[in-house]
Amino acid sequence: MKKILIVLCFAIISPTMLLADEGMWLPMLLKKYNEKDMQKKGFRLTAEDLYSVNKASLKDAIVQFGGGCTGELVSAEGLLLTNHHCGYRQIQSHSSLENNYLEYGFWAKTRSEELPNPGLTVKFLVRMNDVTDRILEGITDQTPEDERIKLVNERSKAVAKESETEKGYTSIVKPIYYGNQYILYVYEEFTDVRLVGTPPDAIGKFGGDSDNWMWPRHTGDFSVFRIYAGKDNKPASYSTDNVPYKPKKYFHISLKGVNQNDFTFIYGFPGTTQEYIPSYAVEMLMQHNPHKIALRDQRLDIINADMAKDESTRIKYASKQNSIANAWKKWQGELKGLDRLNAVQKKQAEEQQFISWTSQNAERTTRYGKVLNQLKDVYANMNEVSLVNDYYREAIMGVELLKFCSDLAKIIDKKQLPEELIKQAERLTGYTTSNFFKDYIQSIDKRVFTAMFSSYHKNIAKPYHPEYYTLLYTECGNSIDRLADKVFRETKLLDEEYLTKLLNNKDATLILNSIRTDIAYRLFSSFNQMMKDKVDEVLKSHKNKANLLQRTYMSGLMEMEPNKSFYPDANSTLRVAYGYVDGFYPTDGVRYKHYTTLDGVIEKAMLPADDYRIPEKLKQLHANRDYGRYTNTKGELPVGFIATNHTTGGNSGSPILNGTGELVGINFDRCWESTMSDIMFDPDYCRNISVDIRYVLFVIDKYAGAKHLIDEMTIAK
Repeated sequence: MKKILIVLCFAIISPTMLLADEGMWLPMLLKKYNEKDMQKKGFRLTAEDLYSVNKASLKDAIVQFGGGCTGELVSAEGLLLTNHHCGYRQIQSHSSLENNYLEYGFWAKTRSEELPNPGLTVKFLVRMNDVTDRILEGITDQTPEDERIKLVNERSKAVAKESETEKGYTSIVKPIYYGNQYILYVYEEFTDVRLVGTPPDAIGKFGGDSDNWMWPRHTGDFSVFRIYAGKDNKPASYSTDNVPYKPKKYFHISLKGVNQNDFTFIYGFPGTTQEYIPSYAVEMLMQHNPHKIALRDQRLDIINADMAKDESTRIKYASKQNSIANAWKKWQGELKGLDRLNAVQKKQAEEQQFISWTSQNAERTTRYGKVLNQLKDVYANMNEVSLVNDYYREAIMGVELLKFCSDLAKIIDKKQLPEELIKQAERLTGYTTSNFFKDYIQSIDKRVFTAMFSSYHKNIAKPYHPEYYTLLYTECGNSIDRLADKVFRETKLLDEEYLTKLLNNKDATLILNSIRTDIAYRLFSSFNQMMKDKVDEVLKSHKNKANLLQRTYMSGLMEMEPNKSFYPDANSTLRVAYGYVDGFYPTDGVRYKHYTTLDGVIEKAMLPADDYRIPEKLKQLHANRDYGRYTNTKGELPVGFIATNHTTGGNSGSPILNGTGELVGINFDRCWESTMSDIMFDPDYCRNISVDIRYVLFVIDKYAGAKHLIDEMTIAK
């Protein structure tokens, strides 16, 4: 197959052509393509210090935390730092009115007090390898896409399985450049990860929704965990006999801080970017995101109102509210940024350049001449079902009762022997008690149901209204309010005692019939079946076509501009991004400096908003200027700073490192003006936000009095 020089593309990129700020780079290619450029800008190590398979390197101090964040090791005994919001679900799960760790924080004084977290895992990257030749062997441009997908999936699974040679190893093959290249990632996964410490929400979540995605920022967004292993230092299920993990490498911590124009780099697991999609895809995103924002607006209004009235409700819904609000605000900033950049028009200009280039010779015309028109047609055909899919996920699955039904469906809709179903139903009993009912309030969910179904009914075309939903709606006099009353009155799935008895029943037929005939389950099932019949396969087909065409378009772009640096889109794998500490101009006449201090926390605390309340002890420490050794040269206590590193979701919790590889901060956000960087990077606005490591240490030491944790770390002289 003609690989369109994708694999060789890096070889013709001069390091001097690389942008310092834009890009998320593969660690295994740093030596060849980024090392010299990084060193010119202030990097004092080598690429092998960051990534090596032959000796310990900084990659061995970094984990993918919980599948969606990053964490870093800071001691020889498995001590791990990540964001407060990354550990929030675990913190919330341990909290109650009696032990309100959200309100007051938590600090284990001894190892025996560290709290286990069932289901939480961390993964270290062992190695990565280019396996393109094995995956694409015999596949040509003429291979039908369905056959290609089948072959790629089969070979990817086989290659991954071959590499899982040791206890705790897990592997995956992932595409880059839309399937022009394939990389194998081998991980070591640990399942015993315990909560060691967390500041209260008033520090770890300071600023709340008001400051989320914003700068200036004053949030102490960190939490502390510890990895445990078996006595052989290998992954092991939770046991009191497990011991703290001994890492191959951990980060030393710098108290020197950062200054304007200092070189920094970030090493973590960025989630997803789409830097090379065409104008048609950007246009569809900008049309659909307002719908998703509006749906989350309604859910947040309902949840926030009840959380403000009652402390028990605030505890139960803290993690859910946080999850809903995060993307809600990000999407708003993304739309604003794309509009400011005239993103669609810029993409269209690039496409005109591509059309002009392809028309210059017959070979290009044959290979690339139709691809943009074909992409345009695919996105036009995808538009309707994509919007339905958004409403299903945001509105229908935004109702907790129906989301719970989808969990039940994973058991009862499987083809399995009766005894297997009974065993799975018994296991689900624990989930219903410890997860669903523990943090569920029916009155909130009922109001969410009414709001979500009203929006779905209004904005989604009738062909996507399931038959059973239409029947109930008609029976209820065409009233969503009455429909909500009927569903929540008649369902038995919200009766915990009834459901527990049912799931523990030994009669598989009774379990199946009781759930399948329940009004809530039937309603969920009707939407789920509609999605299967009218949306899922259609949308999948369009996406497959778009991916095939995007792969060709990507190849053409790289052939058209051989001297341009085309970094691969993020895909939740380990990457390095680098840049400088720098402020920016968010609006005309306004300049943001590059750092914030505790003085700013106190200033905000004078405002009446609940988002800005702070603990009395923090006020007292500020009043006494009792900052210990964690100040800057001006005697200020730094809280946060910004830099030009290219980040996205998944980089939360990533280490921010100085030129000598010392830990100076923990990444936790982007500036609101730069959230469009998943699609289009703007060096004038794109800034990542980090909590200064000195503030982290100050909170642990001076606020929490957990000096034993400081003593465990290595503070660079």
